[in-house]
Amino acid sequence: MAMQTASLGLSTSSLRCPGAFQRVHTGHTAPRVCRRQLTCRASREVSFVEETARRLAAAGAAAALLLSPCEALANEFDILNEPTPTKNYVIDDANVLNKTTKKSVNDELSRLETETGYRLEAVTVRKLEFENDAFAFGDKVIEKWYPTVEIGGNKGVLIVVTSGKDGALTGGPAFNKAVGDDLIDSVVSDSIPILTEQEKFNEAVSSIVKRVEAKLTGKTDPGPPQRADGTRKRTYKTKSEVDKTRNITSTIVLALLFISVVVPMLQYWGYTSKE
Repeated sequence: MAMQTASLGLSTSSLRCPGAFQRVHTGHTAPRVCRRQLTCRASREVSFVEETARRLAAAGAAAALLLSPCEALANEFDILNEPTPTKNYVIDDANVLNKTTKKSVNDELSRLETETGYRLEAVTVRKLEFENDAFAFGDKVIEKWYPTVEIGGNKGVLIVVTSGKDGALTGGPAFNKAVGDDLIDSVVSDSIPILTEQEKFNEAVSSIVKRVEAKLTGKTDPGPPQRADGTRKRTYKTKSEVDKTRNITSTIVLALLFISVVVPMLQYWGYTSKE
C-alpha cells in the first residue's frame, strides 16, 4: 500500500484531507495547508466570539431588569423605612426641593406644631410602584410612624408624587377633621395637579403648607392657584350648547324638507295651469 501511494506521487496527508492533493515533499516543494482545517479553525473562532457577545448582552439585560425595579421601588421603601420624624418636617426623597423651600417649610411647620399641636410632614416621592394610590400610601406612612390613634390622631402627611403629578393630604382622625374635606379635596384636585404639571414642586409644597396652616390657625385660606390660559381647556360641550346646536340643526332640516316637498308641488301646479 505504501509503495502504491509513493508511486502515485501523493503524500499520506492528502488522504486525511481530501481535496488537498499534492506531490510528495522532495525538499524543495512547501507543503500546502489543509483548507478544511483552516475553515474549521476560523469557524470555531467566530463561534467563540459570537457566544461571548451573546453572553455579555444577556448579562447586561439581566442587570438592567434587576436594577430598574429596585430603583423605582426604593422611593417607597425609603419613606416607609424612615424613623418617626421628631425634628425635621420635610422629606425630599424625590430631590426636587431647593434649600430655601426646605428651610421655610420646616420653620413654618415647626411653628404650626408649637401653636396648634398638629404636626404635618411634607414628603416628596418620585414614583409609586408598590402602592399606586397616594392616599393609601399616605395612610401607610402614618400607620408606620404613628401606630396608635393616641399618637397619630393629630399627625398628618402631605405626599407629592413628582412623576405621576398627583399626591395626597391625609392623617389621623383629629388632623383630618380639623383640616376638613373641602380643603383636602381642593389640595388634591387643584393645588397639586396645577403646580406639578408645570414642574413647580417648590411652590406646590410651600403653598399647600400655607393653606393648611391658615385652616388650622383660623386664618383665611389663600385658595388654590389659578390655571393658566390654555391649560386643560374644556373639550366637551355643555348641555346648553348642545341644545342650542340641536335647535339650529332641527330648523335647517325642517326648512330643507319644506323646500323639497313644496317646490315640486308648485312646479307641477305651474305646468298644469298653463295647459
